[in-house]
Amino acid sequence: MMTHLPLEQLQPTLTAKRRVTIGLPSAKAAGDSRFPITPEAAALIIGQGYDIKMEAGAAEPIHYGDVAYARAGVEITSRAEALKCDIVVYLPAMSADDARQLKNGAMLLSLLDIKGRTAQSVEVLLNKHIIAIALDLVTDVSGHHPFADILAEIDGRAAIAVASSLLADATHGKGILLGGIAGIVPCEVTIIGSSIAARAAAASAIGMGAMVRIFDNDIYRLRETLTTIGSAAIGSAMYPKVLMAALRSADIVIVTDTERDYILSNDIISEMKRGVVVFDLTAGAGHSFPGMRCVDLGAALPGDDDPVEPTRTCYVNAGSAVPRTTAMAISNTIAAMLADIAACDGVAGAVKFNAGIAKAAYTFLGKPVNGEVARIAGLRSIDINLLLQLS
Repeated sequence: MMTHLPLEQLQPTLTAKRRVTIGLPSAKAAGDSRFPITPEAAALIIGQGYDIKMEAGAAEPIHYGDVAYARAGVEITSRAEALKCDIVVYLPAMSADDARQLKNGAMLLSLLDIKGRTAQSVEVLLNKHIIAIALDLVTDVSGHHPFADILAEIDGRAAIAVASSLLADATHGKGILLGGIAGIVPCEVTIIGSSIAARAAAASAIGMGAMVRIFDNDIYRLRETLTTIGSAAIGSAMYPKVLMAALRSADIVIVTDTERDYILSNDIISEMKRGVVVFDLTAGAGHSFPGMRCVDLGAALPGDDDPVEPTRTCYVNAGSAVPRTTAMAISNTIAAMLADIAACDGVAGAVKFNAGIAKAAYTFLGKPVNGEVARIAGLRSIDINLLLQLS
């Protein structure tokens, strides 16, 4: 007679680790044509162990269809689903309505975008304990700002590309080239500041044959910029008479960040050339030209608007005129940052163990940890290091 003996059976004791989800909602409603991740970068990020959910049609501004992302392994979904992810990448300031759809304790990767923020949206982020990180404030091990620097470089080169197109427009512009034609005096470009954006704009303008003047009272930074560009650019401290003469004769005027904000009054603007093309590449986005009509290139291209008096138009957000270039430039940087977050075993750990990310936080554990964001909400900023010690 056979007896059946029970046999030992191995039972699983470990459960599979849940994959972190990344949401990519569209920013078109916010008037921002930039999109943070290309299909190639999405495939790389998925290979790091993430799942990506993208709102349908979100990448249309950079001329990528949903099919390209689906082939890379991205799940095409609704806006609500994209906003419910563990990490949400959304470059402009998020509205209060969108912020309410975020998951409690989620990480939000955006630009600081102080101008676009409201007290209500900040309060929602705080109430939901969102770990909000300003990509343009993130630093690497060398103290550089990889996101801010690449965006500044794109702004500088895009400003010259758009300005060249506007000047060449025979209907609304002057119908002229920047330079490089034998026997014809080249256009003049006056750049205030010698930042990365200024350096990129100068190099691009010189390459197109323009005459470039750069002004900055930071002599060390000005010297570094002139050394990088070479003898083709003329550099000077901001002596009032010299600068005013350059502004009067300039065909293109570009203002970038300086140690002290430089504001061009209506009296100065009135002496500038008729048809001058003006760009404000500072963080204030139009603050430098308070008397001019402001056109955001992220919301509409210049040609989409009714013809306006060129001497009364200031263009801002230059990099948004080339959103696909922006996407390609920052995608790899975002992929590298997400790899660091994965290595820290979670979004909270990434802030605790990565000083470059911690310094870029503006809300953490329900508290404002950035002075500018705290002021918008009418609150007092708290040192994030104190919160990290308690977490």
